[in-house]
Amino acid sequence: MTQKNFTTMFNELLRECLSKPNPMFHLLEWLCKQLMEAEVNGKTGICRSERTDTRSGCRNGYRARRWDTRIGTMYLLIPKLRNGGYIPSFMTVHRRSEKPDRRPISTVFLLAE
Repeated sequence: MTQKNFTTMFNELLRECLSKPNPMFHLLEWLCKQLMEAEVNGKTGICRSERTDTRSGCRNGYRARRWDTRIGTMYLLIPKLRNGGYIPSFMTVHRRSEKPDRRPISTVFLLAE
């Protein structure tokens, strides 16, 4: 039964993303949101809006961050935590997400000499 529900949810997600003008962009955006939620849930020990005595942290809203990728620029809402910070594992701190290839620049420099 769980497998059927997962398949149904995935099919709905694909239909929703394929109906958008840039389906890969929207699929990546959805994936990033899911990864951030899973990481924060693991770090705090509970899901969003749950109350337990065993939790190790609290959420404190969201902060907007720009993330440049080859697919396009996306603006993500990154969860803030009260105790300790959180940076998504797929992002680097205040840098472009993909480093430029410096080989063509060094080749031109060496050939110019």
